[in-house]
Amino acid sequence: MRLKLSGEAALSAAWVVALMASLGVLFIGEVLGQAPCVLCWFQRAFMFPLVVVLGLGLWCQDGRVGRYGVALALAGGGVAIWHLGLYTGLLPERVQPCTAAGPSCTDEAQIVLGVPIPLLSLIAFGLIAILSVASLESKE
Repeated sequence: MRLKLSGEAALSAAWVVALMASLGVLFIGEVLGQAPCVLCWFQRAFMFPLVVVLGLGLWCQDGRVGRYGVALALAGGGVAIWHLGLYTGLLPERVQPCTAAGPSCTDEAQIVLGVPIPLLSLIAFGLIAILSVASLESKE
C-alpha cells in the first residue's frame, strides 16, 4: 500500500521537518551550549535555507519549489553521510576537517538522546528529499 500525499501536503511536511531540524540544532547550540563542529556548520548551511525556501514556496503556492528542496537536501545529506562516516570510523581520521582548537566531528558530544547528530541530520535530509520529490510527482 502506497501513501499518496498531495503536493502541498508533501511540501508542508518537508517544511515541518526542516523547521524542526533547524530549531533542534539551535536548541543544541544555544540552550545546551554545545558548539557545532565544522561539518555541523556545513549541514546547517543547507538546512536553514530549506526552511525559508520551502516556506516561501508554500506561501506563494509554487509547486516547483520541491526542486530546490531536493537539491539542498541532497547536498546536505552528502555532508551528513561524510560526517556519519567520520563518526562511525568508516572514513580515516586524516580526512577529518575539524581542528584541535574546535569541537570534534567524532566525539561523544555528537550524541543527542542516544542518537548521533550526523544520523539525525541524514534522516532529516532524507525525509526532506523524499517529500520534495513527492511534491513534484503529484503535479504531473
